[in-house]
Amino acid sequence: MGSKQIAQETFDDAVQENIMEFEMDPEEAVREAVQQFEAQGVDLSNIVKAVRHPASENGQKQKHEILLTLDSLRRSVADSDLTEMAEQLVLFTEQCKEQLAFRYLAGQHGAYSVVFPAFQLASGDRNLMLKVFYALSAVLDGQPDLLDSVGQDLLLQTLKEYAEDAEMTLAAIRCIRHACLKHEQNRQDLVKGGVLPLLTGAIVQHGDSADVVRMASSALRIMTFDDDIRVPFGHAHDHAKMIVLENDGLRVLIEAAKAFTDNSSVLSELCATLSRLSVRNEFCQEIVDLGGLNFMVSLLADCIDHPICEQGCAALCMLALRKPENCNVIMEGGGALAALQAMKAHPKEVAVQKQACMLIRNLVSRSRDFSQPILEMGAENLITEARATHKDCDDVAKAALRDLGCKVELRELWTGQKGSLAQ
Repeated sequence: MGSKQIAQETFDDAVQENIMEFEMDPEEAVREAVQQFEAQGVDLSNIVKAVRHPASENGQKQKHEILLTLDSLRRSVADSDLTEMAEQLVLFTEQCKEQLAFRYLAGQHGAYSVVFPAFQLASGDRNLMLKVFYALSAVLDGQPDLLDSVGQDLLLQTLKEYAEDAEMTLAAIRCIRHACLKHEQNRQDLVKGGVLPLLTGAIVQHGDSADVVRMASSALRIMTFDDDIRVPFGHAHDHAKMIVLENDGLRVLIEAAKAFTDNSSVLSELCATLSRLSVRNEFCQEIVDLGGLNFMVSLLADCIDHPICEQGCAALCMLALRKPENCNVIMEGGGALAALQAMKAHPKEVAVQKQACMLIRNLVSRSRDFSQPILEMGAENLITEARATHKDCDDVAKAALRDLGCKVELRELWTGQKGSLAQ
């Protein structure tokens, strides 16, 4: 994908030129414009690749459908027409969910400043408030910069006031999740505002709701990310410590997992979050003490679903790395065999292959006594196959084979024979 970018107006002008100057039909004109810009290395991911609607009789200029819907929503908000606003919110949300380009174009034309005032009009009407939250979530997806401090306060206040309402809680957490992904400032602001106890509280309060538990766990995990390239140093580690030490996060997540032993999507999310929280030896020990290690080993052994295999191996990998004595528990519980079975069941899933290789490597690097039993399970062939199939697995697979005592060809990337660094 190219790094150059253009404005929506530039793309639309090129499409119109193809129609007017070269007499192309609309679909052909769009295809030609896409090919033209992509050949120049332009990134079109944020561009709506469609023909604008014709100009209206009253002189209104041509617009894309998403902007026409946004205009209708803006009018209904300005007129305080709640019935029309509800209809337009649903339509706008559906269109925003179709693709990032629609959301981006709407965001560039003031969608946030239209959706946010709708909250005030919807106040007291639960169903209408939900529609506003769905629209806000759709707009924020991929555009966390749009959220301002007033919006942050609204989300936090909603979680407090509607703590017993699972659907409202889910809608608010979904917005928080979108707002915090790849946005360090939003994460820090919301954590300072008290979002962490609200998220762990939501898991406890709605422990029977798979959607709430999964979304809240995901939001907690995102608070531990360091994915905003605009910020040199994030607070990921600090947030992880706060979740564990101040909000009893490990106990909350492990207890929540016990209620969804047959729900792979919830379990994989909980395992992923536990893995992100295993940042200190004492945290790993707490997971063991709470029964989390045995639970994850048996889970990996019993479940062959792709998400569980990936996140289960990742969590066990962290526990094996941080506390070598945990390796005995993992081996005795069949964790190594389960990881190899996951590799066999999902040969095309690079993430599963990579996490399983890392788990095997961590197990044998801590105790060479495990090498022979793991090799007898067929590890060498599976790891060699993963290395050959997936380029991203090469390093971890090579490390696993090396620590298992297998013969591995180590290639020297640079020998210094052909010139110096100064050149």
